[in-house]
Amino acid sequence: MIRQLRTCLVCLPLMLAPLALHAQETSPDALVKGVTEDVLTVLREDKALQGGDQRKAMTLIEEKIGPHFDFPRMTSLAVGQGWRQAAPEQREALTREFRTLLVRTYANALTSYKNQTVSYKPATPGREDGGAMVRTQINQPGGQPIAVDYRLAKNSGAWKVFDVSIDNVSLVTNYRGSFATEMSKGGPDALIRTLQEKNRGAAPKPAKGGNA
Repeated sequence: MIRQLRTCLVCLPLMLAPLALHAQETSPDALVKGVTEDVLTVLREDKALQGGDQRKAMTLIEEKIGPHFDFPRMTSLAVGQGWRQAAPEQREALTREFRTLLVRTYANALTSYKNQTVSYKPATPGREDGGAMVRTQINQPGGQPIAVDYRLAKNSGAWKVFDVSIDNVSLVTNYRGSFATEMSKGGPDALIRTLQEKNRGAAPKPAKGGNA
């Protein structure tokens, strides 16, 4: 599982790239292919991101990628059965902290992009009613290709990603075990506190050279 999580971090820049879709796009596979190529161009050319500017990476994620994630649904899937125990305000706090954790993790990964490329397959109907699955493959120079699958569903008329699987391992499922452990210690509040502590300890770093 640790190896899978490390692989996940390597892949995250390319996993997130497809989500900043222009409004006129409608098909999930067009979403993946069109915007991935646009974002890969940015990653190849942006010297600040290459220099490790995590704040810039976080801004990019929040503005271009975050709006296309269904964070409440992702959080409920990661929390699992414990989600039912949470009051509305606790669900809001869990979603907020989980979103912060993911964005900061993604920002770290975004700055580690190293010339990967992506191959695409047509979208297929997902397991969820009205949903879709988009399968891609990340090609790493000198390494084995990695299968990355996106699960999407329409939310308020727009396609949004609610889970990503790497070599058939779900990103949100990777969190479920540790979240369940924290929930068993003290319910939703215990998990909220743990996420807050993780987020306080993961403050973004400036770019090399001292840029804020």
